[in-house]
Amino acid sequence: MDLLKDKIRPLFFRYFVAATGSALLSSLFIIVDAMMIGRYHGPSGNAAISVFSPIWTTGYCLGLLSGIGGSVLYGKARGSGENENAQEYFSLTVTVGAALSVLVMLAVGFFHTPMLRFFGADDELLNLCLQYLGPVFFAIPCTVFVSILAAFLRSDRNPVLASGAVIAGGCLNIAGDYFLVFQMDMGIRGAGIATAAGLYLSILIMLAHFFRKKNTLRLVRVKWPQLPEIFRSGFPSAVNELSLGITAVIFNRQIRQYLDTDALAVFGIITGIAVVIQSIAYGIGQAAQPILSENFGAGFYSRVRACTRCGLWTSVVFGIAAALILSLAPGTLIRLYTAPTRNLLAIGPGIIRTYSFSFIFMPLNIYAVYFFQSVMKERVATAASLARGVIIGGILAFLFPLLFGAGSLFCAVPAADAAVCGYLLFSIRKESRGILADSKK
Repeated sequence: MDLLKDKIRPLFFRYFVAATGSALLSSLFIIVDAMMIGRYHGPSGNAAISVFSPIWTTGYCLGLLSGIGGSVLYGKARGSGENENAQEYFSLTVTVGAALSVLVMLAVGFFHTPMLRFFGADDELLNLCLQYLGPVFFAIPCTVFVSILAAFLRSDRNPVLASGAVIAGGCLNIAGDYFLVFQMDMGIRGAGIATAAGLYLSILIMLAHFFRKKNTLRLVRVKWPQLPEIFRSGFPSAVNELSLGITAVIFNRQIRQYLDTDALAVFGIITGIAVVIQSIAYGIGQAAQPILSENFGAGFYSRVRACTRCGLWTSVVFGIAAALILSLAPGTLIRLYTAPTRNLLAIGPGIIRTYSFSFIFMPLNIYAVYFFQSVMKERVATAASLARGVIIGGILAFLFPLLFGAGSLFCAVPAADAAVCGYLLFSIRKESRGILADSKK
């Protein structure tokens, strides 16, 4: 595959199938994981996974911060013919990823109980979360390096191996879940062991890339002054991932204040669904990112515009389809996830239908962030990511229940995503006109 010469549409969809296929399958593995825990422990199991999710989010967030940031700059440098500079970005990203992994492990190791309490755990949920944490603790660095290695493998023209590694790890996770949770009667602890094993396998498979003859990635002496550049480039993607964790913390605490455990269990189900939607949206962005960044670096602006159109239309179609499916079958989803109580079945469908409106806008918002990162407009990407996940979403989650009652809490995320989508569409139109003008020079 030649990112600078192959036809854009077939090239985009080859990357799209690889990136989104692995994202979809890995998301299905996450759903199965949550379903098995919910089936074994009931609504408390779903609530425990919702409480624990910010820890996973932190690892993936830091992986995107360094991995997407480094790979965007790596692709731009390669497109400009600066191969040695590209290797320096790769080497620094790996070094920073290792350091961040150690920091996360230290934080979780020393402060896991107050963390989980802050995330919304009561005594029952804390016990379940600690059972899950035991086996996954040493797999936390894998969450950082899965994102880093996958990003660079795509930039080094090997998206299939990155996808295959995720799929293989997910298959092991599912098989391990069934055997350990039910057959060995280990419950949530067994699910933790299976999850850790899947992550280890994914990393081992990705490392095989470095033994291929076509591998161009190599470690060189790092240049620390490049670190702010990597973080600036990767920050919007990291905030997008972190927003899911921030949203989970805010909603967990607000649900505890205004509603009950069944509502928290429904939100745990929504969190699992949101992971699926967000992962596939990442796949769309990650399919476009190496094409956009390398062609932008080479000055092939007409190819940048063509790839942008592919990503936008794919995001729109997927977002509408996802929202429709969730609106039509919320009760079925609840029964798949857990053994529901009568109250959970009464409140769950309305909550899911309300929240599902955010999925119309989420894929386009996430794709737009990747677009602006790839054309070196990090400020627009950062502003959108912060507004969607932290500023607008967070403020509305506190304001809506006060102004309109407890049930309006679940309108906060759709309202934030819709507002940010309007801003991003305007910004993309403006940027595309600038790219078009450059392409005519």
